[in-house]
Amino acid sequence: MFTGIIETLGTIAALEPRGGDLRLKVRAPGMDLSDTQLGDSISVNGVCLTVTALEGGQFAADVSRESLGVTTLGDLAIGDRVNLERALTLNTRLGGHLVSGHVDGVGELVSMQPDARSTRVRFRAPDPLARYIAAKGSITIDGTSLTVNAVDGASFDVNIIPHTWSLTRFSVYRVGTRVNLEVDLIARYLERLMLGERAAQPGSAGGLSESWLAEQGFPNHSGPRD
Repeated sequence: MFTGIIETLGTIAALEPRGGDLRLKVRAPGMDLSDTQLGDSISVNGVCLTVTALEGGQFAADVSRESLGVTTLGDLAIGDRVNLERALTLNTRLGGHLVSGHVDGVGELVSMQPDARSTRVRFRAPDPLARYIAAKGSITIDGTSLTVNAVDGASFDVNIIPHTWSLTRFSVYRVGTRVNLEVDLIARYLERLMLGERAAQPGSAGGLSESWLAEQGFPNHSGPRD
């Protein structure tokens, strides 16, 4: 588990293909790795990875074919900067929100514009994730815990303050940049819990539907209103 508060920016030092998988090495001069051990978890751009080697101020981690297929880690090149956070401990301040490091989908940056001293950034999420994104709710973008300011369909806005801008990957984002998204854990589990016994039935992975909600007595507000 993580907090979504980025500790430091690292740099990709090496990318080594390993039989369809990938081993990446990350230089992390701003991170104290003195108490890090093999098997510990470190979030790299929001993806929970297991430390497989330590050498001075850098660490290595293996990225499975599954992770390469559902995250942006396969887009990385040597020299790219990445957001880093070590797994939280029981005495860690929870300044962001509970983040699992399990990416739900890949979004795309749509627009950026100044907003006083902050920067207003709009992203487009994959359509299946839209139902989990709510105004003033939490979302994780490349491992950074952020508050959703506004939602329009599958698009949503966040405000990036100067401190976050300078200490995370946001400073290198451009229109079209692909980012790892993790929605709020509570939203995911709430949907699953509402399925009740239906959750054990085949084909329930898609979650709630309007027809199922209607069967349970929930009013349908999708039509025109007076």
